[in-house]
Amino acid sequence: MLSQSKKEFIEFMMESDVLRFGDFVTKSGRNTPYFVNTGNYKTGRQIAKLAKFYVALIHEECGESFDCMFGPAYKGIPLAAATAAALYNEYGIDKPYFFNRKEEKDHGEGGSLVGYKPKDGDRVIIIEDVITAGTAIRETIPILTGAAKVSVPDMFISVNRCEVGQNPAKTAVMEVMEEFGIKVHAIVTVRDIYEYLKQEDGSGASLERMEKYMQQYCVF
Repeated sequence: MLSQSKKEFIEFMMESDVLRFGDFVTKSGRNTPYFVNTGNYKTGRQIAKLAKFYVALIHEECGESFDCMFGPAYKGIPLAAATAAALYNEYGIDKPYFFNRKEEKDHGEGGSLVGYKPKDGDRVIIIEDVITAGTAIRETIPILTGAAKVSVPDMFISVNRCEVGQNPAKTAVMEVMEEFGIKVHAIVTVRDIYEYLKQEDGSGASLERMEKYMQQYCVF
């Protein structure tokens, strides 16, 4: 059942040209009939509204039971910053955030991390856009564990594509849980997007392509 809040989020992504339907190639090299590009959020209103969806989910799943937020470069950077601000504005919860540089800085303060400096024992939550094959998270974890003895209990994303990872019987999200112990929470899933298309355009070409793609790559 597609909830009203999920429907609103899907329509918000479409209005913002973030959720698009057509022919695309994902980071993992798969041809996909839909694409989520959070880089297309480009106004203050959009990023503020997006952050409200994130913090509602964070507050529901974690409350205040974490120490800091990490946004992986590059798309996770504005997501983490906006989420930290919204968490304070909406719930009065003031948590630090930080992000990484793609290239380590060799002058000034140096290093690859910007913002909060994680400490041993910190519980870090990751703020990201999507997970497709789990490639990005495998690049992120060494950055965090290399900075301090932290734990990463939760990760928050816009869309769970529910796609197989390295193991054809498991989704990337399942693998992330097994490999790193991270619970991944998504505002919506590919099934929600499919249900939305079914309600709005029950016989459209996008729906047919989505069905084929889900049969080939998705595990529920």
